[in-house]
Amino acid sequence: MKILLVEDDNYLAQAVAAGLTKLHYLVDIAADGEAAWELATAWNYDLILLDVMLPKLDGISLCRQLRQQGYQIPILLLTAKDTGTDKVMGLDAGADDYVVKPFEFEELTARIRALLRRGNSCLPPVLEWGSLRLDPSSCEVTYASQALHLTAKEFSVLELFLRHNQRVFSRGAIIEQLWALEDPPEEDTIKSYIKSLRRKLTAAGAPVDFIETVYGMGYRLKPLDSEPECQTTEKESDSAQQEIFLAAVGKVREEFKNNVGSRIAVLKQATNALKEGKLDSNLCLQAEQEAHKLVGSLGSFGFARSSQLAEEIENIFHRKTFYNSEQSLRLCEQVIKLQRQLEETALEPVSSEEYPRLLIVSEDSQIVEELVKEATGRKIEVETATNATNGRSVFTRFQPDLVLLDLDFNDSNQESLKLLAELSKLTSPVPTLVFTDQDNFSSRIAVARAGAHGFLPKSMLPGKILEHVTLVMRSLSQNDAKVMVVDDDPQVLAVIQNLLEPRGFKLKMLADPRKFWDIITDFCPDLLILDIEMPDVNGIELCQVVRHDPCWSKLPVLLLCDRINADTVDQIFAAGADDCISKPIEAAKLIQRISKRLERIKLLTQTHVEA
Repeated sequence: MKILLVEDDNYLAQAVAAGLTKLHYLVDIAADGEAAWELATAWNYDLILLDVMLPKLDGISLCRQLRQQGYQIPILLLTAKDTGTDKVMGLDAGADDYVVKPFEFEELTARIRALLRRGNSCLPPVLEWGSLRLDPSSCEVTYASQALHLTAKEFSVLELFLRHNQRVFSRGAIIEQLWALEDPPEEDTIKSYIKSLRRKLTAAGAPVDFIETVYGMGYRLKPLDSEPECQTTEKESDSAQQEIFLAAVGKVREEFKNNVGSRIAVLKQATNALKEGKLDSNLCLQAEQEAHKLVGSLGSFGFARSSQLAEEIENIFHRKTFYNSEQSLRLCEQVIKLQRQLEETALEPVSSEEYPRLLIVSEDSQIVEELVKEATGRKIEVETATNATNGRSVFTRFQPDLVLLDLDFNDSNQESLKLLAELSKLTSPVPTLVFTDQDNFSSRIAVARAGAHGFLPKSMLPGKILEHVTLVMRSLSQNDAKVMVVDDDPQVLAVIQNLLEPRGFKLKMLADPRKFWDIITDFCPDLLILDIEMPDVNGIELCQVVRHDPCWSKLPVLLLCDRINADTVDQIFAAGADDCISKPIEAAKLIQRISKRLERIKLLTQTHVEA
């Protein structure tokens, strides 16, 4: 298959092209939108991999232009971090999917495979393997002329094996092939489907190991007697493909390491010109573009912390806030910091994952020094502020995952209590732990009223304080939390989806409560949101069904109702629900209730495990 890669960052383009070429794709590269238009209109491609920010003609305009001319090939956009507008405009312009820079190469190749699968319609009419016969057009399956009655997913799994009858599929590979990326089941669900398929095949006369387990690898159809026992495949397994791709990327990464200094030099040139009052618009734009490229390439090659610095530098150049003396100084400091960080680490990646961020607000320099040392040892990125006023400024710039706030409850520190209250009232509240010398009941009440997530006496050793910080941070990593919503009103479902999806929750939206049990067992949610008033089965009845089952008895349940009164509340909690919220839904309230419940469950689980 042939792919057109449109990317103006040469190192990133070469890395992606090298990996795709190793996987037997044919790749053409265009460095700007106009060149891409000429190639796309002159050659037949199976997919276009398209960066949004391009010289001469931007990616969104190119995408729109191609669609207006009738080109139907899949288009995968590469968008910059936190550019929601680009994503919406790109999809509206006709793009099929997007990946956010910096991206993981594994995700990129998975998205490419998914789009190419979608466009592949050249499939055989009837599939056979020994006495097994599957007709995709009529959805009929027989073994030795005996009909097999399969569910839709069982049919899909068997069809997958037949279409790739010499391939071993891991559970993860089956999920990737047959489920949407945003809605995958647990891997144990695949085990259940395989077990059910084997039972139905055996009942029709097939051998018990017709679908055999290749231990440590996955499942496949047992080779026919006429076939050699050793398996030969036309296409490498997904895991093998990833290894091949990453090996090819590694070579380009080494070249990038050796030449990244030229990009830093442009940033240094711009900051030197700024100090001398000679920074013109052309050099400013050039520096912004180089910083933008560094964000994507550093992040994608595994240098997460350096990528974050480059992003802050890009934002300062883009917004032209360097005319402010404080921001000018900040820009120069960040460029020097980026240069030193790359030199000190010899461009060795610290991790493909971002470090959690902690802001410590305290004027006690001795304890701050000890806490910073402990946090660094635990791979937590730390910023400090001496008081609440400075804390606000650092918070806006640093965007921490958690705040550790020193409170002494004297008159001068009332501002700290005010900061604590502000952080707890954000739409996405930032957890704040208070540590203080005054360990008494009235202090604890004041902190609880202000919305803190925890109260820690200063007498605690710094290591113990950081243990609690780490535990809370772990409990708040909810990007993979799965929420199932059942409501017969499609507008309510849409509102909740628009609130939760951008925050990283995996969602299952259900309008028909009669399908509840089939969906919950397949989706395995971490939290349920149920409407009280629905036809056929109401939310309280669904809650009771959940509480009566040993597997789901501890699942958090939040009920939605139009009017909350004493009788309704009694019914809600008698049914075993954890919380309720009234309609119309208030965004901040819903997010806070969900976050608090998930946070509590994770803390209890982790405390139990670590005990």
